[in-house]
Amino acid sequence: MQKLRLRYAKRGRLRFTSHRDLARAFERALRRAGVPMAYSQGFSPHPKVSWAGAVPTGVSSEAEYVELQLVRQVDPELLRRELDAALPDGVDLLEAVEAAPGPLAERLEVSRWLIEVPGVGDDELREAAAKLLAADSVEVERMTKDGRRSIDARAALIDAAVLDRSDPTALSDRIRSVTAQVDDWPSAPGPYGILVTVVRQTTPVVRPDDVLSALQVVAGLTPSAAARATRLAQGRLDDSGGLADPLAKDSGGDRSPAGEPAAG
Repeated sequence: MQKLRLRYAKRGRLRFTSHRDLARAFERALRRAGVPMAYSQGFSPHPKVSWAGAVPTGVSSEAEYVELQLVRQVDPELLRRELDAALPDGVDLLEAVEAAPGPLAERLEVSRWLIEVPGVGDDELREAAAKLLAADSVEVERMTKDGRRSIDARAALIDAAVLDRSDPTALSDRIRSVTAQVDDWPSAPGPYGILVTVVRQTTPVVRPDDVLSALQVVAGLTPSAAARATRLAQGRLDDSGGLADPLAKDSGGDRSPAGEPAAG
């Protein structure tokens, strides 16, 4: 067998697709692309596909991961191209590498999120983020299948900073692409802030809407329209405070941090 690890993006209107529907579309794409999948045993065999977590419905991502087990060796880049062509628009396969030993989930400890907050100016957003970081704990409520649950949104938060769009060095190509306006998210009048957060992937997971709820608790922050969140990266915190690329060990380490394309 061969095990491959893939990074994919969930963009545009496809962010409203549930993970279950996405998994079904992915399995159909595997069949259309002729991927030589390994299958489970038993009465109802399923292709051996392992998902490394998933963003909530309604949230975009540039850094989702999935593992495939195959029955024969294939070229990872060729598989990426063929499978990407078979997937619906809005689900884009960005990388494919042969898996090295060790579980992928252990490398996905932290997420970096970009949260676009309409109707809130940079100064107001920066002040609210400072209050949140200064708090010891911030309890927020979330509706779950078992009813309302209270969680500490501050406990998992490592950093929260307002993106300075006047600074060209702050706008990487990836951030420019995810902040581009899409047809289903009309431009909101008035101020508009962008918050970049780094959050530990704890149990329960603290989601972008939990961070927004915490900002409302500590500072009364209320967006004028629904905020839009995008997961920019996943990985482990390195010594410099950045996120280590979870696929670096698989591809030999010749990569830039957290899945960013290598320069040149």
